Amino acid sequence: MKVLLLSAYDAASHQRWRETITTEFSDFQWQVLTLPPRHFSWRIRGNSLTWSLTQHSLLSAPYDLVIATSMTDLATLRGLVPQLCEVPTLLYFHENQFSYPQNKSRHGAVEAQMVSIYSALAADGLAFNSNYNLDTFMQGVSRLLSKLPDHVPEGIVEQLKVKSCVLPVPILAQAPVASRPNRPDKLSVVWNHRWEYDKGPDRLLRLISALAKAEYGHYELHIIGQQFRSLPDEFKQIKMLVAHSPALSLESWGFIESEARYREVLSACDVVLSTALHDFQGLSVLEAVGAGCCPVVPDRLAYQELLDQGYRYEVDENNVDVEVTSAVRKLGILADLKRNKGLLPVPSVEFLTPAVLNEKYLSCFESLIENKRNNGLGSSA
Repeated sequence: MKVLLLSAYDAASHQRWRETITTEFSDFQWQVLTLPPRHFSWRIRGNSLTWSLTQHSLLSAPYDLVIATSMTDLATLRGLVPQLCEVPTLLYFHENQFSYPQNKSRHGAVEAQMVSIYSALAADGLAFNSNYNLDTFMQGVSRLLSKLPDHVPEGIVEQLKVKSCVLPVPILAQAPVASRPNRPDKLSVVWNHRWEYDKGPDRLLRLISALAKAEYGHYELHIIGQQFRSLPDEFKQIKMLVAHSPALSLESWGFIESEARYREVLSACDVVLSTALHDFQGLSVLEAVGAGCCPVVPDRLAYQELLDQGYRYEVDENNVDVEVTSAVRKLGILADLKRNKGLLPVPSVEFLTPAVLNEKYLSCFESLIENKRNNGLGSSA
């Protein structure tokens, strides 16, 4: 099978996904095009222009299947490269443009949302990495269309739902690469997210402040993840807070370049913590769980479908103190459990491994190709 893969905003999670599926389906002939994850507003609107004029011959080649991320302006690209209309196309949603928390830097959200609607309509199939992602996309489309003044065709959401499915990003769960230190008096906690506002650094600061005052023992903290030019101010405050707290120690800080070292950190920790306001699958948390960490996550987002209630702390959009109190309580219980030499609970993520998901991915690919062929528009590859 000859497959064209388009990743128009190749962020870290997108890169990991495409590298995983191209590795898992190594018998396919892959042609991959990517664009760097920067200048978001330009990238999401300009990728079709960039590719159609610089990669026209490659895009016009015969393929059995096209897989594009939802950042791809697929409708425009198919218009500029008509040969792509003949190939079955799957649009893959790592996220959607309707479910980000509000922030002053979120310019041009409506235009990005409209691009995603056009792309979804132009695609033959849609795949989402979680039910939460799928549901919030459909709800967002419905809300936006209801605000438009006139001439909005009926049935658009229903049309999109019919060709949608859920295909999570596979998790490469593995045995720990380092032994967990036997320190019953210390609970080792990792927070491993992008250092941006949507991952809840304000909540993390308040949670760590509460831990510094709690009487639950000592906490070793690993605050790690991808960083950008502009960092939320909370991270400076967190570092200063930990430095002045006898109950806390900072064992890891910042981005870890080495994949091996990153895995070592995860494997050495007891708990993975999330304070996220936005997670469509929660890959960083799930990877840590796959390395043996017990998750402590908010009772919202995709976590509700992926992790049992016992791993989720209470949330209240109008009262952050509720979240902080609930999360600290859970961490305290785990600290006591470790101190009493009990084993911390770790859920299985086997259902998200390639061994389980590959068959679902392949079935989706083959179904799209068969449906296109039955409509008389199959590829000549």
